[in-house]
Amino acid sequence: MAASTSPPAAAAWAFAVATCVKLLLVPTYHSTDFDVHRYWLALTHALPARQWYTDASSQWTLDYPPFFAYFSRLLALPAPLVDGTLVSIPVPDAPPFTHLLYLRLTVAFSDLLLLGSVLLLARDARQRQRPFLALALVLWSPALLAVDHVHFQYNGFLMGLLLLSLYFLEQGWDLAGGVVFASLLCSKHLFLVAAPVYFIYLFRHYCCGRGVVKGLGRLVLMGAGVAAVFAAAFAPFMYYGQIQQLFNRLFPFGRGLCHAYWAPNFWVFYIILDKVLAFLLRRLGFNIAIPEASFTGGLVGDSSPFAVLPKVTPITTFLLVILAMTPCLVKAFSNPQPKYIIRWVSYACTCGFIFGWHVHEKASLHFTIPLALIAMDRLKDARHYFLLSIASCYSLFPLLFENQEYPIKVMLLLTYTTLMWVGFTSHFAANSDQEGKKVNRSGSTVMKNGFIGWIGLSYLLGIAAIELWSQVFHHRVFGDRLPFLPLIMVSFYCGIGMMYSWMWQLVYIVRHT
Repeated sequence: MAASTSPPAAAAWAFAVATCVKLLLVPTYHSTDFDVHRYWLALTHALPARQWYTDASSQWTLDYPPFFAYFSRLLALPAPLVDGTLVSIPVPDAPPFTHLLYLRLTVAFSDLLLLGSVLLLARDARQRQRPFLALALVLWSPALLAVDHVHFQYNGFLMGLLLLSLYFLEQGWDLAGGVVFASLLCSKHLFLVAAPVYFIYLFRHYCCGRGVVKGLGRLVLMGAGVAAVFAAAFAPFMYYGQIQQLFNRLFPFGRGLCHAYWAPNFWVFYIILDKVLAFLLRRLGFNIAIPEASFTGGLVGDSSPFAVLPKVTPITTFLLVILAMTPCLVKAFSNPQPKYIIRWVSYACTCGFIFGWHVHEKASLHFTIPLALIAMDRLKDARHYFLLSIASCYSLFPLLFENQEYPIKVMLLLTYTTLMWVGFTSHFAANSDQEGKKVNRSGSTVMKNGFIGWIGLSYLLGIAAIELWSQVFHHRVFGDRLPFLPLIMVSFYCGIGMMYSWMWQLVYIVRHT
């Protein structure tokens, strides 16, 4: 972009380019999530609210909080003008192209909230302009494009809410930030993992240090604002006597520790260790029973069977998430600075991804998208984000498993990788030239040691090797046997990158915030 182009104008241009790509992706493969949201569109339009969380006429039952149900109802309003069967129950088994086009356009339309939040975040907490590349990294995220505009979800809309909340907190508008975050929780409850950071930060930054009376007044005001949001979302269903049913839908702990495709987190290593130990003990003559509901079956189970290691329960994962998050909470309590809030919230979401219960691989968007905004603050941030974003995006490859989508996901990742490489190296080299003899030596470091170093380069070559094995050699070696092995390899290897990211963020937060 030209030097005279402002970050907001450049971000709008980037969004326009991304929209063109989204339109090209309209006829691509869509997952069962498309059927889920198509049914929710019809459900919220055809049935009264009192039946939304009790209807069981379809397997695609509503399991998002009420604000997302209201959002689906809003998206359904123009649908009869396009095709009346879009909002009729039962929905057609084979959706016509008009249904696909309409829902694809609703996803692209809802991304306007993401654009608005990025435009607001064009300036950081210290009123400095964020580099255009940092904004483009959000809008051109290949993971977001693949999950929302191919696989099919509305993560752009939800991430727009999260970024809007972070913008308010960066600017010191804590009440607005808390209310928007409450609205996000009432839209998708999986963001609850960030609630401890929000609570500690808002309590210390908004309520404390202003005298007892004023502090208490602010606490009541914040509580009232958040309570009003939750009342707007849940009060109607409390009136209908459906709160228990609603919460059973939101928190189905019986689904098991892992999703059908293992998210690349700590539990991948735990499961593989259990299987290795079971194999070795059986070879040594021990009678080790292998559970029938094997994790490698690729199915969502009602339990989490282990042959050797202790069974993992939801409360165990909850305690591990809180324990991992504790250093961040201590920092937020002791030094509640707005300039660190993006980093702290991202770390909290990372903890939930690494140690949480029944984590979906798509949840990596919850921290990779915010981290893009600070990726150009320092060379270390850029290196970390470069590796994290590639590992995160590659871990999503199994979601797009049809042959016709293979070139799309590869090109999206390679294009984004090239954008990061060229943008990061030129940015830090230019900054070094501008600063001359000042302390910052980022540019010379880039030139001397390479951008990511030999360890990072080796890790990326490992990703290429796994992809080559999965696409070329696995079938030649094993035929139709061990079909889940390539997925295990992707989860395990990307899990290494995710664990590295979690540890890197933890060390940075402890040392520098």
